Amino acid sequence: MDQIAAKPRLALLIDGQDVTAADGATFDRLDPIAGAVATRAAAATPDDARAAAHSAAKAFPAWSELGPSARRALLSRAADRLEALADAFVSAMREEIGATEGWARFNVMLAAGMIREAAAMTTQIAGEVIPSDKPGCMAMAIRQPVGVVVGVAPWNAPVILGVRAVATPLACGNTVVLKASEICPRTHRLIGEAFRDAGLPPGVLNVITNAPADAPAVVEALIAHPAVRRVNFTGSTKVGKIIARLGAEHMKPVLLELGGKAPLIVLEDADLAEAVKAAAFGAFMNQGQICMSTERIVVVDAVADAFVEMFAAKARTLVAGDPLEAKTPLGAVVDKAAATRVQALVDDAVAKGAQIVAGGEADGVLMSATVLDRVTPGMAIYAEESFGPTVSIVRVKDEAEAVAVANDTDYGLSAAVFTRDIARGLRVARQIQSGICHVNGPTVHDEAQMPFGGVKASGWGRFGGKAGIAEFTDLRWITVETQPGHFPI
Repeated sequence: MDQIAAKPRLALLIDGQDVTAADGATFDRLDPIAGAVATRAAAATPDDARAAAHSAAKAFPAWSELGPSARRALLSRAADRLEALADAFVSAMREEIGATEGWARFNVMLAAGMIREAAAMTTQIAGEVIPSDKPGCMAMAIRQPVGVVVGVAPWNAPVILGVRAVATPLACGNTVVLKASEICPRTHRLIGEAFRDAGLPPGVLNVITNAPADAPAVVEALIAHPAVRRVNFTGSTKVGKIIARLGAEHMKPVLLELGGKAPLIVLEDADLAEAVKAAAFGAFMNQGQICMSTERIVVVDAVADAFVEMFAAKARTLVAGDPLEAKTPLGAVVDKAAATRVQALVDDAVAKGAQIVAGGEADGVLMSATVLDRVTPGMAIYAEESFGPTVSIVRVKDEAEAVAVANDTDYGLSAAVFTRDIARGLRVARQIQSGICHVNGPTVHDEAQMPFGGVKASGWGRFGGKAGIAEFTDLRWITVETQPGHFPI
């Protein structure tokens, strides 16, 4: 039996059952390094998408009425089941996206924590009693689940972001359809299996996979379904704008977490050793394929030469290799097209005067840490999100110019500033146009209970903690009259 024929078919998860696509179609995701079939998955049609939304709608009344402690117990078991599938996630992520084992296990660890944090929030979905000017009127603001939530998750941090798309909505009493990424269908399907194995009732969480060419029709069918009341999307700004337009057309609130061009400012009084460590982690973890990845290091001239020398030395140790061999800190980028795009950005910058001080050449889907010094606004990489293992160094004369450069972008997700003066760091942080900013820490930092999200072209809305509850519930005003009414007519 040949390798393709031996590959098991990945089914859709609808109403708690493994089902084939309506027309029996499948699609293949290839291993970015070996080129072999990593996963053969069911290719959902719009009818399959509608069936998943219908299943979620059918399950909503009972799930929304289930007590918070019962929902918490089920979610806690799902976190345990997710952790038990760690080896399966490592294999899936390595084969589908070329991820290292360390990145895969970190994904599982943080995702399990996100589920447990969501479980803890089931008793925190609180309202308030508001004083009314009307005698005898008791007025309340209450939060209640909205209905069916569609989650569209990306491939780059697939367990973390797949779980984030479903955990808080479920904790709030909603039911969910998770549309898996075409790039990591097996990884996202494993999330559904963890929740199903934990005892989640049929239809409460459905997972559908689709061929890349069918994505627009499948997503539109989900958003248009009358039972769907919220959409949350994590991915590129280009696709996010399409999701936003569809949401507006169907009057569905949309939560968007999109691209980034995160700056890390190094001021003249910074601890350079700490800045180098944080910048290397932020720029090159998961080959720079994180929405929060450090894309621009903005360094004040007074320390620029010293910083570049130290940072380049660190970057040269961050080489890429086959994650199956587990001998290198970096794995593969997601596919050859991504490597070609990153290489083109590097080549354009060099042609326009930038200097390569580490790395610089892709070998297929393998590209070691690449550092470009003296990047200027005329270079494509100055403004475009690279989403790869390369970072740009922009030199500036002082703090004011550093802030101006940090804000000279369409994006605004994460940022960082390094200085020994904490008051100064907070002052600079408040001037940076981003949803997240860290003083003396890396741009890559995520915790389940934090309000995570961006501004400008990085999206709107917030995941995490009580901010997430606000996104996935409706706030309603309800009154109770306790005295006879008196009306003018």
